[in-house]
Amino acid sequence: MILLLNGAFGIGKTTVARVLVARVPNAVLFDPEMIGLVLQRGLRLLGRTVADFQDLPSWRRLTIAGLRMARLGSRNVIVPMAFSDTGILDEVRTGISRFEPRLVHVCLVAPVEEVHRRLRTRGADPTRHAWEFRRAAECCAAHERDVFAHHVGALDRTPDQLAQEILSVIRHEADRSA
Repeated sequence: MILLLNGAFGIGKTTVARVLVARVPNAVLFDPEMIGLVLQRGLRLLGRTVADFQDLPSWRRLTIAGLRMARLGSRNVIVPMAFSDTGILDEVRTGISRFEPRLVHVCLVAPVEEVHRRLRTRGADPTRHAWEFRRAAECCAAHERDVFAHHVGALDRTPDQLAQEILSVIRHEADRSA
């Protein structure tokens, strides 16, 4: 299975993903953000910039290829990533579906004020890190839509509680497809 763990910047995706990796047998965490950061740095060396690496077709292709490789080595792959553009999300999901029939998409949601509070707790400053705060707000607004799969409320819940609910969603999906 590949689990797309979606949610706004600062909502706790990576923390919850680590809890899930510890609880799901033969699971590995795959962070496509690393691919994006490498691509952004490479473009900077060439004198080009890109505001959001998800806009790069190469990021989407490399992410799908990386997920395929991760899936070859592990039965379960947990992917924390902030998808808010439905076109990009659909492209990645379609790419995954070519090699993995079991794809579960869960989206952590919380009010934007809570997400901004969490960003500040991590040390992000709204002035110096304006891009993160702006993207968090965009994600919170976008993730209200049904296309962003199973909504899991992240307000006033621990990573363990969130992981438990996500495991329930995974079991429900498995029962539905059986």
